[in-house]
Formats: sequence, structure tokens, C-alpha cells
Amino acid sequence: MTENVTWLTPESHERLTSELAALIANRPVIAAEINERREEGDLKENGGYHAAREEQGQQEARIRQLQELLNNAKVGVAPTKAGVALPGSVVKVYYDGDENDTETFLIATREEGLGGDLETYSPQSPLGGALIDAKVGDTREYTLPNGKSMKVTLVSAEPYHS
Repeated sequence: MTENVTWLTPESHERLTSELAALIANRPVIAAEINERREEGDLKENGGYHAAREEQGQQEARIRQLQELLNNAKVGVAPTKAGVALPGSVVKVYYDGDENDTETFLIATREEGLGGDLETYSPQSPLGGALIDAKVGDTREYTLPNGKSMKVTLVSAEPYHS
């Protein structure tokens, strides 16, 4: 039984809550735009009407996504200790015993990692999940989408600072 929890820092939770509030506050503006465009006449050839409806659909989808994410979020602080891979850690790993095949990424949700150049892997992903609670030097194994296994060794884990 996998729990669909999203771990968020207080800062990310506040940012996402603000985005949700802004989208909800914008609903009357979009509705007014749709009504205004509807009054222009023939809806079949009314590009402004269709664009407003599409924008409304995109905003409503984002509202639902944010509501779901925030309803399942656990708000905590980013890790403060180094050396252990936790949600909110920037980790460096190498693959299948090849110390030259390294990757550095953030273990967090895509929402948490927004705006950075750092690749983000969810703690629920096979790679992210395999690394959770690993200590520097630990080797873990996870299953690839093709069903094969991959070994990954933790080189470093540092708290993420945006």
C-alpha cells in the first residue's frame, strides 16, 4: 500500500497555496471574458471565445492539481543534516559500480523543485524511493521501467537550499 504523500517545505507550501488562491480569485475574470466573447456572435468562428474557454479549462485543471497536491501534502522542514538521502536533499550518486557515471539531483516533488536547474526525482519514484534513508557509501538497487535492476551508490547528500 503506497501512500500518495507529497513532502513540502513550508516555503513551497506557501507558494503553492498562494498560486491556488490567485487562480481561484481569477475565476470570475475568466467567466466574464467567456460571457463577453459569447455575446460577439457566432461561436463556431469565434476564436476569442474558444481561447477563453481553453484558458478556463487549463486553469481549472491546475486548480484541481494544486488542491490534490496540497490535500495530500505533509509540510516539514528541509533536512538539515548531511550524509543521509532524505526528501529535500541534493544527492550525488553513481550507477552500477561505475564511479565515472555520476548524477546530481534533488529528491523532492516536481513542485518543490520548480525554478531550479537541478533535476528532480520524486521520493515515490523508483530511484528516489530506493535512496531514501541511504547513507553516504550505501548501494541500493531499484527496478527500471523495462523490468531490469540498477544499482546506485550514494556519494553525497546535502540539504537543499533554494
